[in-house]
Formats: sequence, structure tokens, C-alpha cells
Amino acid sequence: MTDKTTSKNAIVTGAGSGIGRASARALLDDGYRVALIGRRAAPLQETAGSHPEALVLPCDVTDPAAVEGAFIEVRDQFGRLDVLFNNAGMSKPSQMIDEMPVEDWYEVLNVNLSGAVLCARAAFGMMRRQDPQGGRIINNGSISAYVPRPGSIPYSVTKHGITGLTRTLSLDGRRFNIACGQIDIGNAGTDMVQAMRSGVPQADGSVRAEPVMDVVHVANAVVHMANLPLDANIQFMTIMATAMPFIGRG
Repeated sequence: MTDKTTSKNAIVTGAGSGIGRASARALLDDGYRVALIGRRAAPLQETAGSHPEALVLPCDVTDPAAVEGAFIEVRDQFGRLDVLFNNAGMSKPSQMIDEMPVEDWYEVLNVNLSGAVLCARAAFGMMRRQDPQGGRIINNGSISAYVPRPGSIPYSVTKHGITGLTRTLSLDGRRFNIACGQIDIGNAGTDMVQAMRSGVPQADGSVRAEPVMDVVHVANAVVHMANLPLDANIQFMTIMATAMPFIGRG
């Protein structure tokens, strides 16, 4: 690996697939050393390929001890942390709240929000105490952080919570040179949105297919946010398939 004193260092959670995989690879291609966090080693290894600057760290982001251990490993291997892309997330099929198994709520809450808080907590602590002080946290929000889809209580509620996390980290991080921004994504072409191509429930009760965009555009946006100097910040970025139903949704 490259010199600890001159390299750019990042962590990407949920790096085994989708937006996390694309963003991790884009950061690697841009010269970052990237720690890949996810529950299963095999998909992380696939993301890393043969790249010498990728560090595979299987970790359940809902487990406080596992998160702490992963960030300690990053500190030991990289020396410092410049960027956290707080990306790990999941969703459930569309369902009304009274039909939703309580287990679904806790599963999505634990991954989407508690996991993001645990990783932000660990990153904030590293960035606050390292020398030079500071760094950047990029949270993966969603268009659902603004307007929900029908039957999406667990996902939409937790993504609204991510916005609260972003705003509070941005405020609390000021005196430690820690920037925090949020990327809100609509219909990136990953396995998570394959149903969009065949048809998903709309606010008017209909079911219609929706446009999707290449996930590479999201990855490039993450790299752009990551590369800003710490005296500049993209507080919120919305990137979406141009013709998807967002403006006017609901």
C-alpha cells in the first residue's frame, strides 16, 4: 500500500454491491485507499478484485463492537481517515403499516439508521482526534428522505432520520474541521431497483415502470463530494433518473 502520510483514505459501508460497490471502485480509481465494509467477505472481495489499495473488512454495521473493531483496523492500516461514505442500507416490499411485521421495522431501523449512527460515531471520533484534525462524512440519504413511496414506512422513516443525522453532524463537526453532506439518490440502476423497470406503486394508486440511471453517475458524484477541500461542502445533493416521478410526487 501507499505511504500513510500522503494517501487519501476512505471507508465505504455496504461496499459489497450496488451503490457501495460502484462508489468504492470509483474512489479506488481516483487514488484512494478504501476500506470495504459489509456483512459478507465474498462480495467485498469481488468489489476489491486485485486492487492493492482495497482493504476488505467484513463487519455487521448493526454490531457496535464489530464497528469499533473495523474502524480500529482502518486506523492501524491507513493511519488516518479522510472520508466515510455511510452507505449501508436495505428496504422491504411495499406494505401498509398495520400489515408490516414488527421484525421488518427493527431490521430496517437497525441497518439504515442505527448502523449509520454507529459508523458516523466511529468516524467522527477518528477524525476529531487525528492530526491533522478533520475529515468528511457523506451519508446516503434518498429521495425518500423528502417524499415517501406508498407503503414504505421502514425505509422512508429511517431515511428521514439520516437527514437529521447529516444536519447534526454538520453542525457538531464545525469546530473539529469535520464536514458532513448527504447524497439523495433516485432510481440508480442497481439490483435494489430492478422492480422499477417492470412497475412499482405510485402515489395515485397506479402501478407504473420508472426510468433508472446508470449507477456510475452516483459513484462519480460521491467522488466529487469526497474530493472537495474541507472548507467547502455539498450539504445536500440530489441525483436521480431525469424523468422519474420525484418533482410532483404525491
